[in-house]
Amino acid sequence: MKSKGLQTVLYSTVGVAAVALVLIGFNIITASVKQRIDLTEEKAYTLSAGTRAILGRLDTTAKVRFYCTQSDQSTPETVFLKSYASRVNDLLTEFQQAAGGKLVIERLDPQPDSDAEDKARFDGIQQSMISSGEPFYLGLSINMLDEKQTVTLDPREERLLEYEISRAISRVANPTKPVLGVMSALPIWGEQANPMMMQMGQRGSEPWVILNELKADFDVRRVEMSADKIDDDLSVLLVLHPKDISDATQYALDQFVLRGGKLIAFLDAYSVVDSRSQNPMMGGGMSMGSNSNLEKLLKAWGLTFDASKVVADVNLLMELGGRGGQPMRQPTWLSLTATELDKDDVTTSEIDNLWVPMVGSFSGTPATGLKETVLFKTTADSQLVEGFMANMAPEQVLKDFKPSGKEQTLALRLSGRFKTAFPDGKPGASAETNAPAAPAESLKESKQETAVILVGDADMLYDNFSVRKMESPFGTMAMAMNANLTFAQNCVEQMAGDQNLIQVRSRAVRNRPFEVVKQKEAEANARFQAEIAKLEAKLQETQRRLNELQAQKQDANQRFILSPEQEKELLEFQKQEAEARRQLKQVRKELNKEIDSLKNTVKWVNILAMPLLVSAFGIVLAVVKTKKTGAK
Repeated sequence: MKSKGLQTVLYSTVGVAAVALVLIGFNIITASVKQRIDLTEEKAYTLSAGTRAILGRLDTTAKVRFYCTQSDQSTPETVFLKSYASRVNDLLTEFQQAAGGKLVIERLDPQPDSDAEDKARFDGIQQSMISSGEPFYLGLSINMLDEKQTVTLDPREERLLEYEISRAISRVANPTKPVLGVMSALPIWGEQANPMMMQMGQRGSEPWVILNELKADFDVRRVEMSADKIDDDLSVLLVLHPKDISDATQYALDQFVLRGGKLIAFLDAYSVVDSRSQNPMMGGGMSMGSNSNLEKLLKAWGLTFDASKVVADVNLLMELGGRGGQPMRQPTWLSLTATELDKDDVTTSEIDNLWVPMVGSFSGTPATGLKETVLFKTTADSQLVEGFMANMAPEQVLKDFKPSGKEQTLALRLSGRFKTAFPDGKPGASAETNAPAAPAESLKESKQETAVILVGDADMLYDNFSVRKMESPFGTMAMAMNANLTFAQNCVEQMAGDQNLIQVRSRAVRNRPFEVVKQKEAEANARFQAEIAKLEAKLQETQRRLNELQAQKQDANQRFILSPEQEKELLEFQKQEAEARRQLKQVRKELNKEIDSLKNTVKWVNILAMPLLVSAFGIVLAVVKTKKTGAK
């Protein structure tokens, strides 16, 4: 009996030791292999095809120095930074594996007064301080031959990490930047405050974030709104809100396109940003607004842009802060999802979250030789409304809303061979002789295929509508609220730069809207507004009847005394009003109940689905094991 017990203990000990050895050996072997399993729907943690294409083009070895201070402290902050650094390290390992030997990773711990710290400073890695006062370094330096790029690492922008590394590698591999021209009537370059405003303690505005982002990849050049010629060395021209553009400048754009230049134009049917800049003392709310168009060019291309009307869509409306801080439904401020974007076009294929305030729409049929690609649009539950009234009274737009049943085109690309919008040559070119310019000086048709991108809103690139700024140990950081800037960068990148970066950049901002919830809100809103219209119709009819009765009175002294007929009419109206309000209250209650029920269902499914699935699997496994044991 003792021998059997000893044998059992011996076998158990040997078995546990064997299992431990197997596990240790397995970990040692697999530790050298860096492979992650990405279970996210959009494969957010897997290198994109664009990154692999950039790495596959490397013909010279690039060196990446990863600087990360290894703190001896174990505070929540240092633990968080170490965890983030570990994920950065894993991503760099994936980059190294995909580069096929063309990427070397050097990991350095820049402790105070060390050689690693000297290297970090030489490579431009900024020193920061954690809350305990301990200095730390966190950043990347990428070198190839004489080219060097620095990547600042911020844990809050982890979704941008693959793009930042890929962009830095692309830039050291291709150091020559394409030349990009920027023409705008908006203060995109920043403005200095006038002396009076400075005395009041107000400072000028900084350049827009989109401008700084473009400068990272392009040689950005300012083109004045009054330009009558576009420089020949510009490969792409970005035009934002060309308000009051002259015929001479439109001619310059026309000739730029005809000689093969790529044009990206953000027009605007009602510029919220320009309105506010015109009325700083009024907060921008009472301005008539401003619009912009390229009417002559669009006409030659077979298109029209209604610069007096903006698009309202009850399925895409946004809730903004209204009076007293209360949320207000804005049907002309649209939040576009993947459904409204062209998923087959590289510019928009990876984008699913755009905010477009007070956007205009394009219509018409492209001229012969041109092909149209719609980049994003509205739903069929949309309508064109006056921009000024939509800005002043968004609730009235909802009240009077009547869907057109037509999808509105908000952004498009034209490609092919363009014909001139100025067949008589440059406007005013020979004013003294009252004759047009010589034919040789004016192109009539593009010799090669080119492309133009047209967007119905320029405000979408404004900082307040695209990024959220906050202070950090690295300075002021701009975090994307949507993919607005990504879309603009994609447009420029597609026209002039490395299109592989589009696939990487577009993965940084993802949106998972409650589409069913939004649809039910739109349906309930339609019912709600129908009840409002019915109530107002009753009110108007009663007021009309009261006025008629009042007009029938002959005695001026009796004019302000209600007659029995009026009293009866008024009493009847009060009853109808009370009943209508009761019905409206019931509709609103049903709406909130329906939406809350749906949201609660989604929440509990997310919370309980996986635990219940694991529990069910465990129960089934236990039952099967019990049956097998019983059978023996």
